[in-house]
Order: sequence, then C-alpha cells, then structure tokens
Amino acid sequence: MAKQMSCADVVPGCDYTAWAETEEELMELVVEHAKMAHGIQEITPELQEQVQAAIRDV
Repeated sequence: MAKQMSCADVVPGCDYTAWAETEEELMELVVEHAKMAHGIQEITPELQEQVQAAIRDV
C-alpha cells in the first residue's frame, strides 16, 4: 500500500503532497521538500514525529 503525506498537516498553508511506495521513500521526499521549500536543514525528532503522524496509507 502506498503512503501519502500532505505538508499542510504540518505546515499550514503549504500545498505540497508527496506519495511513495514506502515510508522510507516518502520521508526522503519530505526531507528534500522541507529543505527546499521551508529552509529546514535539520529534521528534529519532534518534526519527524509530526511528519510520521501525518502519513496516510493510500
């Protein structure tokens, strides 16, 4: 089952949504987006927890 994460679930107003086959692949996409779009250079444990809570099966 594929995975999906909408950035707006973590960063209100962001319209980015990522899809991938695995949670690991999805996290790679989300980390890259966080760096490029939001200037986040370090994914803290708290942020990772928020992102993981926003991941849905599709």
